[in-house]
Amino acid sequence: MPAEDSSVRTLSCPACGGTIAMRAAGYTVTLACEYCGTLIDATDPDARIITRYQEMQASLAIPLGTRGTLRGVEWEAIGWLQRSDGWAIWDEYLLFNPYAGYRWLIAQNGQWSLGLMLTVMPRRDGGDQIYKGRRFNSFYSGNTARVNRVAGEFYWRVKIGEEVRASDYVRPGHMLSLEQDDRETSWTISEFLTGREIRAAFDVDPPPGWLPGMTPLAHQPSPYARRLKSWWPVAALAVVALLLLLSLFGRTMQPQSFGFQVTPDGPSISQTFGPIVLPLGRQAMTVETLTSNVEQGWVDIDVSFVNRKTQDSYDAYALNEHYSGRDSDGYWSEGSRSQTLKVASLPAGTYDLVVDAQAHHWGSSGNWAWDSSSSTYRTEGLPPVDVSLSVARGARFASNFWLAVLLILVPPVLMLVLHIMFDNARLAQKDGATADGDDWLRGLETP
Repeated sequence: MPAEDSSVRTLSCPACGGTIAMRAAGYTVTLACEYCGTLIDATDPDARIITRYQEMQASLAIPLGTRGTLRGVEWEAIGWLQRSDGWAIWDEYLLFNPYAGYRWLIAQNGQWSLGLMLTVMPRRDGGDQIYKGRRFNSFYSGNTARVNRVAGEFYWRVKIGEEVRASDYVRPGHMLSLEQDDRETSWTISEFLTGREIRAAFDVDPPPGWLPGMTPLAHQPSPYARRLKSWWPVAALAVVALLLLLSLFGRTMQPQSFGFQVTPDGPSISQTFGPIVLPLGRQAMTVETLTSNVEQGWVDIDVSFVNRKTQDSYDAYALNEHYSGRDSDGYWSEGSRSQTLKVASLPAGTYDLVVDAQAHHWGSSGNWAWDSSSSTYRTEGLPPVDVSLSVARGARFASNFWLAVLLILVPPVLMLVLHIMFDNARLAQKDGATADGDDWLRGLETP
């Protein structure tokens, strides 16, 4: 690439004699020898030594001179800084492209961000900053960032121990950084890079996935936010589909009605009704039992579908009861005179409905007496209890519906819990107030 090669100039290190390539000739002010670590004044015709140290040559994740394409632009790593603020240590790679200028590639805790120095200052709004219409919330303020190590070339005269006052403002996926010293003020916006992007660009190890107990970056987007937002429409559609299925297959049809009477405290009455024909392979059945005039007592109702051919029996039981009275609080009643029984799956065939019913009366009222032979209360003079049954094909199992809804909600609820855990870990580093629901909601914003 002739255009790019024309910007590269070489000079000899005055300390070790090594040949150093200056890739951004004309822009570079400070240059570090990649062989001995000597820091050189690139603007001095004699390549004056600024400082010398022997411990450099750290194992850089991206060796200087490496080229990679990021966001559609080919960049070359020409400089490296290691900085700290007393709490964290991070690396900053200076990227250069003769047509696109400079960018910063920032690495911390295995996560990467691409930084661009701004030429337009953000607008302050309360404690936040507004840039291009997007709000950035204050996160760190008044920290001191210090240069610990340096290698490569830079567009300013960098030195070990150089310090700036730094404040950071974040929104998911982005960080707005203010750096100030006695001479200048600069703003940089950093955008969080995915593991796929940084690996494709510079072949570095992908960042580790977040796990509970790890500390995410201040602007690291929640890995669960996007999944959480994309899951809710799926969950809503699934619930609507369940409702449709419930309305289509949960309805009853072809009801048949039967009835008889039982005497309170009388013998058990057995009645057989039918035939009940089920033409389909498997069929749910619904039986509604009604004892409209039971009072101060209960009726035990045993229901059996008996297959005429195989004599297989499918049983269900209902307890209809009703009690009432009056006390110091007024009238009261309890119990239910009707019950709904459901048989999940009957094979096709012709059935008889066998019903055994026995009525009982609670001996607190009416004409009753103790029968010592049977050790029960016997009631005399009470009217018989009407037992009505309605049998229909089909059944609506609401419990199955709610179980399905619960299963549908498990993934988004789990992701919501993980999102809150992630944001709590992220916001624990924030200066100021403790994280609350508003912070969790802001963490769901699209990067």
